[in-house]
Amino acid sequence: MMVRPSERELLDLKGSELPLGEFLELFGVRVRRPWNVHEIAQVLSDAGLATLPDFATCGAGDRVQVVALVTAVPPPGESEDQEVEGGSLPSSALPQRLLIGDLPSARGGVRCVSASNALSQATYLMRHHGCDQVPVTTGMTAVHGVVTWRSLALMYERNKEPTLDNAMQQEYLPWADVRQEFFTCLPMLTEQGYLLVRREDGSLSGIVTHAHVVDRFKSAAHPFFLLGEIESLLRRWLGASLTEEAVKAVQTNKKAEQRSGRVEDLMFGDYVRLLDGEQKKTGMAQQADLNWTALQCGSLDRAQFVRHLQQVQAIRNRIAHFDEGPLPPESMRELTAFTALLRDYVG
Repeated sequence: MMVRPSERELLDLKGSELPLGEFLELFGVRVRRPWNVHEIAQVLSDAGLATLPDFATCGAGDRVQVVALVTAVPPPGESEDQEVEGGSLPSSALPQRLLIGDLPSARGGVRCVSASNALSQATYLMRHHGCDQVPVTTGMTAVHGVVTWRSLALMYERNKEPTLDNAMQQEYLPWADVRQEFFTCLPMLTEQGYLLVRREDGSLSGIVTHAHVVDRFKSAAHPFFLLGEIESLLRRWLGASLTEEAVKAVQTNKKAEQRSGRVEDLMFGDYVRLLDGEQKKTGMAQQADLNWTALQCGSLDRAQFVRHLQQVQAIRNRIAHFDEGPLPPESMRELTAFTALLRDYVG
């Protein structure tokens, strides 16, 4: 039966380092199991403590240090329509460290076979679903090995009997924990070609491959490149036709003597104000009418163009606030379409 130390006893351990076995004995535990790992983690959390490395996933012979649990609660963010431009970003807007568990595939489940399955069942699964790795498991915590195309090739090269046991990679399996920092896992991913990912309770939660990493960074980087091109095209187009006075008119966030009149110094929201004839300030709306005329783009529908420009601004602000998760497909389509439109008009 598991023992629950008092909070005072646990707090007295803060800063100390002890072998994993001794740490587990504090809770009357000798072997880590999903249920007792979860309960121990909860007891530690209630006391505001954690361990480094994580007691749930470290090696059996490792030593663990009892440390304070750091819980970051982000302050209320700025409204999504408020623009983040220039200067320092607020601390709540800075990107948090990337964990291996932030990749969708790390928590997306795994197609496995049991140790009693035939090898043909594993290879069929690999072919049918396009999997390069199929773990051989008992439940979700006991992983006996992983069948990979490389391990299959080695089995045949060594003239071994084609069985599931002979086809598995069983040694030096590349394990990672969902709470590990992503970049610290890259060397092992590069060497092995994949990572088996454990949940907080020690059970298998997913697999990460090179393809998953490429997808993650494509979804993160592509919007930045599109927004950069959009802004570059806008500056070239507007800068070639508008006067310094027209540009200074929207630089209301600066003192009069600090307004440069250069399009390169504008914030993205200023592009909207340069062209929006429906804005509330009458003087700004009238100047926007003159600006649109100066652009000589009669074939462009102004209302739709300005609306799409505002949508791009909203997408840009979301990215500038480091909103979690990939950009929705509709937002990517909007950026792609608007970029193509500007390419046609600006060249």
